[in-house]
Amino acid sequence: MKKIQCQLSRSVRTPPSDHVAGPWSISILVAAAHGPVRFTELERSIDGISRRMLTLNLRRLEPDGLLTRTVHPTVPPKVEYNLTSIARELHSYLTGLVEWADRPRGSIAQARTAYDSTAAAAQAGQVHPWPGGAIGQ
Repeated sequence: MKKIQCQLSRSVRTPPSDHVAGPWSISILVAAAHGPVRFTELERSIDGISRRMLTLNLRRLEPDGLLTRTVHPTVPPKVEYNLTSIARELHSYLTGLVEWADRPRGSIAQARTAYDSTAAAAQAGQVHPWPGGAIGQ
């Protein structure tokens, strides 16, 4: 039996929103907003990103029209990344999201501590983590 492969376009296979939803993509777009920026500048400005993750994310953002990559004919080659007009529009929303994410850090830390305490007590058999007892009761 002959196998049939479906040839989907790039945009159907991976919608741009999937790339923007990742934490590295957001960080890259925010860091590149003051561009043009070089790879090493991006790497230094994004805490915790590996070279591999940065490379993979840059390769995803460029075909979606969010970044432009310019190679200057020098030795060694100078490569710069810049936001496109689409990404600049998106940047205004991302900036708001990043600012919002910084505000509730204390509340989130308190919620996690409370959750961890409840989960530890539940694991020790002292309380059920769900209201009304265990699931299925």
